[in-house]
Amino acid sequence: MTVKTERITILGTPDFKNFLKREAKREGVSLSQLVRKRCEKKPTTNEDEELLAVLVKEVGAATAKAKVSLDKGLADAERVLTEIRSAV
Repeated sequence: MTVKTERITILGTPDFKNFLKREAKREGVSLSQLVRKRCEKKPTTNEDEELLAVLVKEVGAATAKAKVSLDKGLADAERVLTEIRSAV
């Protein structure tokens, strides 16, 4: 682990500083750790974006399939209820 010895000063509004403090507290880290963590975060790659797009497409297809199954199940249940009501 490299020792942090360089000071970096940035200017921001009081609201921005308060936002950073809240975020750091929420994540359980110091304000400095929060800024380092967020700035050093590896950006997503095109591969990540492509994988996410495939997953979204698969979820959409699965959702459509589930809706069809649910509609069929509801129609079957309604048909059975109608038969039971007409038998009584």
